[in-house]
Amino acid sequence: MTTAPAQAGWRFRQPSVIPGFGLTLGFSLAYLTLIILIPLSGLVWRSAALGWPEFWSIVTDRRTLNALKISFGTAFIAAAVNVVFGTLVAWVLVRYRFPGRRIVDAMVDLPFALPTAVAGIALTTLYAPNGWIGKLLAPLGIKVAYTPLGIVIALIFIGLPFVVRTVQPIMEEIDREVEEAAATLGASRFQIITRILFPGLAPAITTGFALAFARGVGEYGSVIFIAGNLPYKSEIAPLLIVIRLEEYNYPAATAIAAIMLLLSFVMLLIINLAQSWSRKRYG
Repeated sequence: MTTAPAQAGWRFRQPSVIPGFGLTLGFSLAYLTLIILIPLSGLVWRSAALGWPEFWSIVTDRRTLNALKISFGTAFIAAAVNVVFGTLVAWVLVRYRFPGRRIVDAMVDLPFALPTAVAGIALTTLYAPNGWIGKLLAPLGIKVAYTPLGIVIALIFIGLPFVVRTVQPIMEEIDREVEEAAATLGASRFQIITRILFPGLAPAITTGFALAFARGVGEYGSVIFIAGNLPYKSEIAPLLIVIRLEEYNYPAATAIAAIMLLLSFVMLLIINLAQSWSRKRYG
């Protein structure tokens, strides 16, 4: 009796009937090196040339810390809000048929096509103290424009499509019959959401959050108009980098960019680990 030969424990690549692995891999690595790796390596190298004392002095400056706090804090809040309402919008678009549904579906992609500066001007016009919405909120003591709240609203606007377009295709794959079967077996609506829908949507929701957060951290055009750019109050880190460049303070601009790169990498790494965990747990 013959036995099959033992399979190799690890291979550089899986066998495929589609040829061209070496060519496509080489092209991909070359493209990523030219577009991403070399510019980021230059940034890190320029930051390393500052020396640790000077780099630490720039990073721990009170104005720099406040700008980083505002950028990452508002991006996190906006991404969290988009996770809730973006999932809700995706649910409405997938589960219901109503007049104007295609128009609503197309409106979701509007922040993709609209220039960010135009979005910032429009939001500032609406939420300024004399704007259509701002003058209604002013008697209530709520000020949106030229505050961190205005930054959050701008980031919610530009980040919503990332969550909707990430969750929507996965939600379309979930069969309604599974929900109906769970309901006939006595499951409540809360149990259907937490035990039937959420496990399948968790990886997509995590991905949407990561994309919205990453876009929000580096957003510039739609924020500078509504933020007011007040130091220590509503100044974002990307704007502070531009200010340092205009002052010809290249070491400070490089140091701020490097710390933003490091913090963004750490945050995205944590999110990716959470996404991997959710995939392993829920499938």
